This record gives sequence, structure tokens and C-alpha cells, in this order.
Amino acid sequence: MTKDYSVFLPPRNAGAPIQRQLTVLETLGWQPFFSQQVSADELSRTPPVRIVEIHRSALHVVGDNVDRTIVPIEGAAVGDWIMLNPERPGASRILARKSLIKRRAPGTDRRLQLIAANIETIFVVSSCNQDFNIARLERYIAIAFEADIAPVIVLTKSDLVDETDNYLAKAQAISDLVPVVALDARGDEPKTKLGPWCKPGQTVAFLGSSGVGKSTLTNALAGSDAIATQPIREDDAKGRHTTTRRQLHLIPGGCVVLDTPGMRELQLTDAALGIDTVFADLHALASHCRFKDCQHVSEPGCAVLEAIELGNIEEARLTRWRKLKAEEAFNNASLAERRSKDKEFGKMVRRIKKAKFDQGDAS
Repeated sequence: MTKDYSVFLPPRNAGAPIQRQLTVLETLGWQPFFSQQVSADELSRTPPVRIVEIHRSALHVVGDNVDRTIVPIEGAAVGDWIMLNPERPGASRILARKSLIKRRAPGTDRRLQLIAANIETIFVVSSCNQDFNIARLERYIAIAFEADIAPVIVLTKSDLVDETDNYLAKAQAISDLVPVVALDARGDEPKTKLGPWCKPGQTVAFLGSSGVGKSTLTNALAGSDAIATQPIREDDAKGRHTTTRRQLHLIPGGCVVLDTPGMRELQLTDAALGIDTVFADLHALASHCRFKDCQHVSEPGCAVLEAIELGNIEEARLTRWRKLKAEEAFNNASLAERRSKDKEFGKMVRRIKKAKFDQGDAS
């Protein structure tokens, strides 16, 4: 499968001025991709709105002259566009998504968890301190690639270290397709350095662990302190959960920003292509191995092991690739098993209901 990698590059006309004023819907991220899914008749009956926040028992939606909470809609995610049914909000139609960020739910539950929909750029945020973790960055980037979302690595707290080159070099080595930006999350640097991806009508997301500066970056783009922030713990550089739910913020004169709670546990599923894109160098080498089913352990003619012996590839990178591929395969199998069990349970419920109905008729 040939993938169009141009989507992962900064916009070419990033500095070009907007020729006309955007509509309210366009500032919220409405694009031809969505309008093509709607007929004129449907548009007149059910206005398009975007889900900006999900509560336990309600959705917060915003549109043109619409700002309200409605009952939950099954399968909806933050960032989704829906055609709002005024009489029956719960029956509102979810439009097809341009992109979807998802993961396997943490803990023992094997369900698929939807993080956010219709994102153009993911800023993968990490601090220049003990939080910096290559394996975690690779996970986030694999998710972005799988969803056809442009990833950008953002290194914060660069003002607190004497030398940022080491962090930059390690981050840049992850993938040639991923830009890396180092900045101070406070002040004007976020606006100037992240500006090419944060134009009006675009939707971006900050993903990373607690305390890396996601909310601070959102505040910097907005030019306010509307989102609460907390300092990290000094002993291990870990942050506290200040943001407790995923929420879209409209930046005045700018983009739509998704601020998320910190996610340290990020189990991959349905991300095989994303993993292969992150590890494109290893994937390419594997195609030259003598055996098609080579596991790159001790097989003769293994091009990957040869590259490691020559010093072209770090063995730790191979280990991380193996781990992600094994995890992704396991989670896919677990989800398939869960879906099968849910399907069988549904059949059993329907059989019981039918039996009760038949028994009622007989009496």
C-alpha cells in the first residue's frame, strides 16, 4: 500500500493570508469533506454541530448559533461532527470522520477507547527532563501515522536545561517525517513556532504525559490563563492531572485545540501501518532478509541484524519495534475475542427475549 506522506509535512502556504472571513462553522473546523456528506434538505432540518466536550451523562455541542448540552450518542467522540436532531438529539447522525485517535482501554478492559476525531495535527509533547521517553514518543507517533494525522514532536522546558541538542537529536532520530520543535511553553514561542500548523479552521491536539505543558501551550496559543495548570513533582519530574477530560478550545483568530489529560498507558491496536511507518528503516531492511518470516533474532541472512552489527541501527530500536508489533498483535486478538463474546452475548439476550415473548403468547 502506497501512503501519501505529504499530509505529515508543514502546510506549504502557512504564511499566506486568508482571502475571506471564515464562517462560524469553518472556524470550528467544518470542511468540504463534511459538507459533501449532507444534503440540502438534511442541512435545513438538522444543523451541523461539533462535539467539544463529553461529560458522563451529556455532550457539549457548538455550532452556528448553537451552544448546548445534549444526551449522549453511542460511539461519539470529542471532535465529531453531528447533524443535530432538535426533537431527538440522541438520534443525531455522526458524520464520517477524517481521522480518529483511539487506543485499547487501560486496565483489564479490552474495549476500544475513542480519544478524539477530526484532528489535522498532533503535537506530541515531552519535556526536556526525566519525562523524556523515546518509546512513549514512538507510540504517540504510530497512532498519528495510523490515523493519517500529521505528528509534530514538541519539546518543552528547553529553557530549563543548558543543552537541548541531545534531546533534539534523539527526537529527530525517530522519523524523518516528523518535525521537532523545542520551545519554552510560556511566552510567545508557542505562537511563533507552532503557528504553521495552527491556522484558522485547523484542529490540533496536544498529547503527552501529565506535567509536560499541554495546558500551558494551549493557554499560550490563546493568550490567556483560562486553563488551570500545576507544577510537576521535583523528585521525578512527573506531573499532576490538572486536565481531567478531553475538551476542544477555540483559539480567538486561530485554530481549534484539543487539550487532553495525561496518558502514560497507551496500548496500541489496529496500528500496524503506523508502527511500520515509524520504523520505516527497519521495515525496509526486513524486506531484504533471506527468509520472509524472519524474526530478526539469529536467522542467517537477516538484513536487520547485519545493520545492527555494522552500527547502522541501534539494537534498542529493534527491541522497541518488536515490542510494539507484538503488543499490537495481542491487542488486536484480544479485541477480536471481546467482539466475538459480545456478539454471542447479544445473541443469547435475543434468544431469551424471544423465548419470553413466545411463552407470553402461549399463555
